[in-house]
Amino acid sequence: MGIHTYFLSLNDLERIIRCPGKFKFEEHSVSAHSWKVVQYAKTLADIEESRGVAVDWKKLYEITSSHDYGEIFIGDIKTPVKHHSLELRAMLQKVEEGMVAHFIDEHIPEEFKPIFRRQLREGKDDSVEGKILEVADKLDQIYEAFAELRLGNLEKEFVVMYRNALIKIKEIKLHCVDYFFDSILPDLVQEGSKSPIDIEQITREALSS
Repeated sequence: MGIHTYFLSLNDLERIIRCPGKFKFEEHSVSAHSWKVVQYAKTLADIEESRGVAVDWKKLYEITSSHDYGEIFIGDIKTPVKHHSLELRAMLQKVEEGMVAHFIDEHIPEEFKPIFRRQLREGKDDSVEGKILEVADKLDQIYEAFAELRLGNLEKEFVVMYRNALIKIKEIKLHCVDYFFDSILPDLVQEGSKSPIDIEQITREALSS
């Protein structure tokens, strides 16, 4: 069926709900998450460029827009489960990459297979673009969790999601990370000050870890 099959499969991303099995005031699909990650990433990349860092924009858009395509095959697995151990994470990644590779082999025309293999690969690596993707992905976890905490959602998983994403971002060496902690996070915490959940304390504990 060729590339039509790929285009048709994108509908599936709209039906996969993130953080399944937990009460949420707001539902988010994998498709919506991918769109937001692209928006975060281009702003983060603008910050990097303003500090004199060269950014490969084509690569950035490719890896951010397609970074969760493999979830069509395995669904959205909760972050605490996915990262329970390095072995489990490696196994899940191997399964996901294998199913994506099989899909490309089965459905994508030969002339476009190298392009799809490049675009649908795991994009998080030590390059500037790979690090920006990592930060953008974690930023969406922060904002999804923040939205639930601000509304008083007492599900512990959202505290864990918020806290772990902050800790992960703190470990990444980029100018945009410094900008996030200096100029964006304070506004986020301030906005959450009227929440029934003490977001400021959760933030402070995460940053002191």
